[in-house]
Amino acid sequence: MQIKFVEACHAYEKKKKGFNPPQAMNKVDLEINEGEFVMICGRTGSGKSTLMQHINGLLLPTDGSIEVLGHIITPKRRKNPKMGLVRSHVGYVFQFPEYQLFEETVLKDIIYGPMNFGVKEEEAIKKAKEVSRMLGIEHLLDKSPFDLSGGQMRKVAIAGVLASDPDILLLDEPTRGLDPLGAKEIMNLFKLLNEKYGKTIIMISHDMDIVYQYATRIIVMKNGKIEYDGNKFEIFKSDYVNLEIDKPRILKTIDYLNENLNYNLNYEENITINDLLHNLEVIR
Repeated sequence: MQIKFVEACHAYEKKKKGFNPPQAMNKVDLEINEGEFVMICGRTGSGKSTLMQHINGLLLPTDGSIEVLGHIITPKRRKNPKMGLVRSHVGYVFQFPEYQLFEETVLKDIIYGPMNFGVKEEEAIKKAKEVSRMLGIEHLLDKSPFDLSGGQMRKVAIAGVLASDPDILLLDEPTRGLDPLGAKEIMNLFKLLNEKYGKTIIMISHDMDIVYQYATRIIVMKNGKIEYDGNKFEIFKSDYVNLEIDKPRILKTIDYLNENLNYNLNYEENITINDLLHNLEVIR
């Protein structure tokens, strides 16, 4: 177990006499194990980002506690002396990570993170070149990050996080604003990091097609609470409408074919559009 929330709460306003502020995160109990690929879903304002920002201490709980990699995070800041150590093992890719760029060159931007955590420059450059090859941006290392396209800037920001070699990778809508091909490239990289390198991936997404294709576990939040936590193949057979999430397009297509064209297709684990087309060819 890498992460454990125990009755964790967070209110953005201070509690005053006669006033209990609304809880953006309300008595959350949650455990996430090493090597999981977890997707956090829910409507805007449901508490997704609030929950995730507690994992690397960007926010502290106002009640309860969070344990990350054996370190306890509490409401009292002075009792959290090892936050720097936690953050060195927990990488955070923000919703618009290109806003994190500020250095003169792409290379300097990528090595900033690991050097800030004490890695020597030579080793940081080596790691930067390694992650740049993984992301296909090694030809951009000498360029200014502000001369790049939006998709390239997103990859540079992600490279800066990966260069610190975190054990846990937090991703807040990393595919937002990317074209389908760019989104697929990024998601396949995260899948590789999870399956081959054992990184724990925790990702927020509104794109249920991506959720269905890549997650091994889905957490759905509503009004600051966890309303569903479990198997991604079961949630779409249940009352997902009350959870205020949408159904992936591939499953909508299956529903349409079954209901309107008398097909008898089943939901299958990780079914893709190619699988569906193959099934239709067999049936035809």
